[in-house]
Amino acid sequence: MHTLHLSISGRVQGVSYRASMAGEARRLGVRGWVRNRHDGRVEAMAQAEPEALQALLAWCRRGPPAARVDGVQATPASDDASLPPGFETRPTA
Repeated sequence: MHTLHLSISGRVQGVSYRASMAGEARRLGVRGWVRNRHDGRVEAMAQAEPEALQALLAWCRRGPPAARVDGVQATPASDDASLPPGFETRPTA
């Protein structure tokens, strides 16, 4: 298992990015969370096998139809056993 901290910029709030990402993550078997940030970005923590993480990253670069993704920053993070068993949407931080 690998864990990534993601920061997605562009027009990614108000376009169902979080809900769509959570659905895609669940479909891929990725565990973690996603939330909006006050600065307009979307932030996520994702943990899965490398193939599933790569598939999620590819989706993040496109996003849902109404989104415009300008950038995705993916930083390796320590494997965190406190991540939820599924993939949840969290409140804005």
